[in-house]
Amino acid sequence: MSKIILCMHTSLDGFVAGPKGEMDWISHNADMFDFVGKLTDHANTALYGRVTYQMMDSYWPAAGDQPNASKHDIEHSQWYNRVTKVVLSRSMKNEKRERTKFVSDRVQEEITNLKQNANGNILIFGSPSASHTLMAFDLIDDYWLFVNPVLLGVGIPLFAKIKDRMPLHFVETKTFAEVVCLHYERKRA
Repeated sequence: MSKIILCMHTSLDGFVAGPKGEMDWISHNADMFDFVGKLTDHANTALYGRVTYQMMDSYWPAAGDQPNASKHDIEHSQWYNRVTKVVLSRSMKNEKRERTKFVSDRVQEEITNLKQNANGNILIFGSPSASHTLMAFDLIDDYWLFVNPVLLGVGIPLFAKIKDRMPLHFVETKTFAEVVCLHYERKRA
């Protein structure tokens, strides 16, 4: 069975975006991009919420073709263009796009089926609403949390819809300049 892996930047106080969705506080560098590139090497599916998907889809398909494209832009653009995209969205349920599946109903059943039939891991980059939905159904297997050195005070919380205690197993820590990446796996009985 494939794993669903969440890669999410968070503030030290547990927010993934400011109150208006602002993400200007997120730190990243080439080492972090190379590290995340290793995660994409083992994933053939990207899972997004509608807002993040529309943001990603407006940039990544052609990002690697730009004259000033970085190594990361080229590699991630190539990955984005070849993988299947799964988008949790009620408003886009009738959309038809190449290599993209829109899920609006029976989310738990659809994503469980996806996990059982995917040939590689399923990555979620950002997408707080989709992540909250998957957390509520206990479908996320790995959490890669990139903790940024900032306190936001208010915003969109990382953990919003967890109903019961969810034991995790600590796997490792990576440090990228000022950002600490914490890797936890979901403990299953």
